[in-house]
Amino acid sequence: MSTFPLQIGTPDGLLFEGNVARVVCRSITGDLAILAGHCNFCTALGMGEAHVVMEDGTRREAACIGGMLSVIDGKCSLLATTWEWKEDIDKARAEAAKKRAEAVLERTGLTDQEYKNAKAKLQRALVRLSVRQ
Repeated sequence: MSTFPLQIGTPDGLLFEGNVARVVCRSITGDLAILAGHCNFCTALGMGEAHVVMEDGTRREAACIGGMLSVIDGKCSLLATTWEWKEDIDKARAEAAKKRAEAVLERTGLTDQEYKNAKAKLQRALVRLSVRQ
């Protein structure tokens, strides 16, 4: 199985560095997979489920919330606004965030910004819960 170097970071620091067989995540235009030998590429990341297939074939799942992904000369760099490995997601916290966002969305008279913020918080909670299951 061919591999390539991957770095995953957030504003809090480097979360992963090593060789992998594949990384799959959601860009702003849809899901994408990066494999060894991928051409140079850069895209903004959306909000969704992600996973990394390690050198040994094991799969690690994560929630990815925004950021950038680039492939330059065979090396992939993923800088996410938020990246949470499945095992690090606090299910109770995500469920509470979901309920809070739903409660805001049930209110009337929201400004456009309040509505957009609540929708984004709900989507983030749903992604985290989907990964955590």
